[in-house]
Amino acid sequence: MEITPELVKNLARLSRLALTPEEEAKLGGELRSIVGFFEKLSELNTQGLPEMARPVEITNRLRPDEIRPSLSQAEALSVAIEQAEGQFKVPRVIE
Repeated sequence: MEITPELVKNLARLSRLALTPEEEAKLGGELRSIVGFFEKLSELNTQGLPEMARPVEITNRLRPDEIRPSLSQAEALSVAIEQAEGQFKVPRVIE
């Protein structure tokens, strides 16, 4: 992939970054380096290697579910700005 000055300017615009010309040049060099690294990785022969989701196995440390006292509906709705029919009422966000 070719990293052009136009591509760097477009990425900066999409990221809402105001870059100076020096910063654009530096970012272009860094992007070239990153893309070059991935191009080198694509040259590796991975035939016959097992697939890995992670290099190190991770297990979740979840606590067991426990039933505990909670707020009643009236207590929860006591802080509502608006409520209707026993539920929180919020402004519509999807037309």
